[in-house]
Amino acid sequence: MPHQVDLPRFGAVTYADDDVIEFPWGLPGFADHRRFLVLALEEQAPYLWLQSLDDPKVALPIVDPWQVFADYKPTLPYYARVALDLENPADFVVYCVVVCTSGAEELTMNLLAPVIINLKQRRARQVMLEGTSYAVRQPIPRTAAPKEALRS
Repeated sequence: MPHQVDLPRFGAVTYADDDVIEFPWGLPGFADHRRFLVLALEEQAPYLWLQSLDDPKVALPIVDPWQVFADYKPTLPYYARVALDLENPADFVVYCVVVCTSGAEELTMNLLAPVIINLKQRRARQVMLEGTSYAVRQPIPRTAAPKEALRS
């Protein structure tokens, strides 16, 4: 059965139960937010929005990191693979949160803690990578950053 939610940033959005992604462990800074949608806006591709259903005011820009950093090679820790039941790479996706601070001239991406979504189970977790030098705030090259669209 379809549901409708009125979102401050995106207006009325209709979604089905199987569109909802559960974050059983919450997200850092949003521990009480457990239910999210991934929204794609054509004019902002390849960027997406991780929209909270628990608080319509919370929407985080995310992106497939390989769309921006082709050489990104995260190794997921064992606990993440077990917690999310990750077996087949075709069954999950990796996104990174984009940080857009007011007044900043550049967008950054959190390459150190990607969001992993199990597509079959519709469960997700933001995972801290181990033994890597990836940055929490990696500057995004200007050619890949639709800065104004993400700030709207």
